[in-house]
Amino acid sequence: MMISLRDRLENGQVVIYFAAVCIAATAATALRGTEHLEPAINPALALMLFVTFLQVPLASLRQAFRNGRFFGVLLAVNFAAVPTLVMILAQFAPPEPLVRLGFLIVLLCPCIDYVVTFSHLGRADARLLLAATPVLLIVQMLLLPLWLSLFLGTQAAELVQMGPFLHAFLWLIAVPLGLAALCQLWSARSAAGARVTEALGLLPVPATALVLLIVIAAVVPQLGPALTTVLAVAPIYVAFAVIAPLLGWTIARLARLDAPASRAVAFSGATRNSLVVLPLALAVPGAIPLVPAVIVTQTLVELVASLIYIRMMPRLGA
Repeated sequence: MMISLRDRLENGQVVIYFAAVCIAATAATALRGTEHLEPAINPALALMLFVTFLQVPLASLRQAFRNGRFFGVLLAVNFAAVPTLVMILAQFAPPEPLVRLGFLIVLLCPCIDYVVTFSHLGRADARLLLAATPVLLIVQMLLLPLWLSLFLGTQAAELVQMGPFLHAFLWLIAVPLGLAALCQLWSARSAAGARVTEALGLLPVPATALVLLIVIAAVVPQLGPALTTVLAVAPIYVAFAVIAPLLGWTIARLARLDAPASRAVAFSGATRNSLVVLPLALAVPGAIPLVPAVIVTQTLVELVASLIYIRMMPRLGA
């Protein structure tokens, strides 16, 4: 019964996600104060990641860490190919320093949270991406000031604080991953644990829909004061959403990764760390409303693109 319901949820996930987006956008337009939902984003993300991690056999992560070719390709895509693409696209971004700062912050940082969920739903090797999340976080923490110095000068790089990255790693990766590991151990040793884990297996799609609902409702009201900037950067984000996954897939296949691993690289290359870097934007002096608007616009474009990815990616290499 539960397996059947889980199958129905996964088969109808695109409709469910679009419904969540539409409901949230309507609520944000019709109601006041939906931006106050922003503190609920991280708890919702943590829940989503917990139930996603629970579906990935954590005992197999040791084997994933041994996949040196995958890690090499993933790093090459996210920290060589994608920055090159961003450098090209940045030529079309508005010239205002704060706009370019937000544009670069969001596109230069690979996602470490819901990319695992979307890759799992898109028949990619989520186990490999899960194993890579600490590496991706550490490397982007080290390289982001360097990238910003290269693109904008040292003054811009000094505005970025690393505290939000550490906070995100603890509460969005380490804690949900640890709880998932404990649940899997409980499931292996107890019939009650097995039943609880099976029941939690129903939650990845509803939890992802909840994240979409909260994020859209919270960020849409922030777009209004910077509408001109939003309209200027949105087409660039659409171009990135089209090119980046194809770039990741092509490089992965040239490196002779198998189809699920190549899909994982494509998802990672296309999915950015917008929800984690948003606190960085809010901490920049004079950033509101431009920098947050630039970042949340990418979030909205990416969420729509991700719904397309989870439908199209399984066809790659099929």
